[in-house]
Amino acid sequence: MARFWLIIVCLFPLVCAAGQCTEPGPSAPFPPIALQEVAHGLKLPVFLADADDGSDRLFVVEQPGVIRIIDHGLLLDEPFLDIRAKVDSGGEKGLLSVAFHPAYRDNGYFYVDYTAYQRGLYTIVSRFKRQTATRADPSSEEVLLKIKQPFANHNGGLVMFGPDGDLYIGMGDGGLAFDPFGNGQNPATLLGALLRIDVDHPDGGRRYGIPSDNPYVGKKGYRDEIWAYGLRNPWRFSFDAADGRLFLADVGQDRVEEIDIIKRGGNYGWAVMEGDRCTDGDTCKKDALEMPVFTYLHPTGFSITGGFVYRGNEIGGLCGTYLYADYVTKRIWGLRLKNGEVSAQGNLIDAPDNVSSFGQDHMKELYVLGHRTGTVMKIIAADESGGGKD
Repeated sequence: MARFWLIIVCLFPLVCAAGQCTEPGPSAPFPPIALQEVAHGLKLPVFLADADDGSDRLFVVEQPGVIRIIDHGLLLDEPFLDIRAKVDSGGEKGLLSVAFHPAYRDNGYFYVDYTAYQRGLYTIVSRFKRQTATRADPSSEEVLLKIKQPFANHNGGLVMFGPDGDLYIGMGDGGLAFDPFGNGQNPATLLGALLRIDVDHPDGGRRYGIPSDNPYVGKKGYRDEIWAYGLRNPWRFSFDAADGRLFLADVGQDRVEEIDIIKRGGNYGWAVMEGDRCTDGDTCKKDALEMPVFTYLHPTGFSITGGFVYRGNEIGGLCGTYLYADYVTKRIWGLRLKNGEVSAQGNLIDAPDNVSSFGQDHMKELYVLGHRTGTVMKIIAADESGGGKD
C-alpha cells in the first residue's frame, strides 16, 4: 500500500514534481506524523542505511559489532557482517555506522566506523567487501584510519559519503568533559573535527587520498584531512538531498545542544563555546567562529540526535524539514530554515524509545531507531486522530 500511496500523491503538483517533493511555505504548520514499526529484535541499533543497489534492503548497525539486513520488512537471521570479536562496545563505544560506496552495486565496497582496544582505545575506519548479496566477507577488512582515543566517550562515529563522492568522518573531541586536551581547537589532531577523505585515490603511503580542495591542505599545524573543526561530539550528520547542505548535530556538555550547517574550513567553537554560549561566561571572542543555526537548552533535552532533511514524497507537508531528536527526552522535532534563519520549529512526535539515530532509504523516506527496545520505525503520515496512512 505504501507504494500505491506514493503513486497517487505524485500525481499532484503541490505534493511533488519531477520525482522531488515541493516544500510548503517556510512558516506552514508541520503535518502530523506517526511511527510505524518495521522491525524489532535488534540489539542496540545505532544506524540504518540503504546501499542504493536496487535491492530495497535496509542495513542496520548493531552497536556490539553486527550489521543486520531488513529485506522488504523481514529481518534476516544471518548477519551481513559480524565483527564483534574486533569491537570494543559499551557506553558510547562500539560499531557506530556504515557507509556504502557510491558504486557499491558494482564494487561491493562499504565502510564502517568502530572502536577497538588495541593496547589503548582507537577509532577504526575500515573498508570491507561484499561476498554475496546478503553477506560480507569479514576477512576483507582494510583499515584506512586508526585514531587514538584518550577516553571512552565522544567518539563521534559516523561515516557518510557526500554528494561529491568523498567520505566524511565525524570525530569527537576524545572525551571526558570540557575537552581537557583542547582537541576541539587543535587542528593538528583529527579529534574534534569533521574529516573528508578520497577513498578511490590513495596516495602518500595511505589507503586513502586527500581531496585537493580540503581547506587546510599543506597548511602548517593543520591536518590535511580536516573539513571543519571545533566540534565536541558530532554523533550524526547528513546531507540535504536537494542542495547538498551538510547538517550536523553536535552533542552539548551541560547547557546547550546545537545544530550546525557545516561550511568548508569552519571552526564551530568547542570548547571556546558550547552552542552559542561562551564556556567561560561572555568574554570569549566569537568573530572567527561559526554560530549554530539552532540551539536548545537543557532541560528541553540533554543529548541531540541529528537526523535528515525530509525529501520523500509520502508526507508532502514535511518536505524540506530537518528532523532531529533528543536521546534522553525521546522527542522528535522539525526545523525549517529560510535564508539561513529559522522560520519554523516544533515538536512533531514523542518516540516510544530513546532515538539513537535516524536513517534514510533510497526513496528518501526516514526511519528512527529505538536504541533500548531494538526497534526500527518508519516515519509516516498520520491523520488528525493519530492513525497512520498506508
